[in-house]
Amino acid sequence: MEERLKDDLDVVAEYSIVNEFAAVRVRKVRSRAGERLELHSPRHDKTVRLDATVLEALARQPAEVLSQFIDADE
Repeated sequence: MEERLKDDLDVVAEYSIVNEFAAVRVRKVRSRAGERLELHSPRHDKTVRLDATVLEALARQPAEVLSQFIDADE
């Protein structure tokens, strides 16, 4: 399911993750700079693309650290 995006990215895979509090579109994209995980929040109209280095750093964080992002948003 590769789709060409306007900023020269190929969409390799796309998923939606939804619960009663949030909805996020998750896509694996490929560009000249390499693969990225793209997260898009339709509610806030914000998108971020994360490379493997950033994803690995996130994976090393305890759940308590990540929960602070949720608390700060309220």
